[in-house]
Amino acid sequence: MLRAAFALIALAMTVGAASADIVSARYKDPTSRYGHAIMGDNDRSEWGTLEITLADGKRRSFILPDTRVYEDLEPRLVDLDGDGRRELIVIETDVNLGSQLAIYGENGKITATPHIGRSNRWLAPLGAADLDGDGKTEIAYIEKPHLAKVLMVWRYSDQKLTPVAKKAGLTNHKIGQDFISGGIRNCGQGPEIVTADANWTRIIATKLKAGALISRELGRFDGPKGLRAAVLCED
Repeated sequence: MLRAAFALIALAMTVGAASADIVSARYKDPTSRYGHAIMGDNDRSEWGTLEITLADGKRRSFILPDTRVYEDLEPRLVDLDGDGRRELIVIETDVNLGSQLAIYGENGKITATPHIGRSNRWLAPLGAADLDGDGKTEIAYIEKPHLAKVLMVWRYSDQKLTPVAKKAGLTNHKIGQDFISGGIRNCGQGPEIVTADANWTRIIATKLKAGALISRELGRFDGPKGLRAAVLCED
């Protein structure tokens, strides 16, 4: 009887986890209250609401106060901790303190990096993967891709983000572009972060090894098509 009871509890927990999984997400309520327009058309890059749909069909909305916006193209759906339920990676911006990379779950915001520190300062995500083989997921983005151009890597564990490494001289976005270039690839030799160099002349692949970011050139930058090919291991 006790064994059967534990089995029923385990089954209920599994079903509960499955039904709470996020299957899709989108931004809603475009807003002009910030007006940074770093990706060109402000109506498609600054939003007031994040809406998620769960596996059981239920929808939930997270509405930001007037001092914040989602300054982003679309939420990124990833199981960051391997528990079978996906989280969301989003860019959340405070109108006075600039952007932060935030993680959301089915019940709302879980954790986030610190805000960059001032208005009109943004970050551009590259992706998430176990970059160093330690069993934990790292998230990579470029902080201030038009100014400082710094690759940042944070580790997600126990519902917290911890800084791991950073490296200047890399970027993945130009002012006005309605897309973010680069990403994370694995072409058979472990995960690599693909970006352009700071001057947009070379395509760069960067690995995380023993807490350090080590870069190598893949070739000449000849436009967004070349970066896409590199992410797809077609370089």
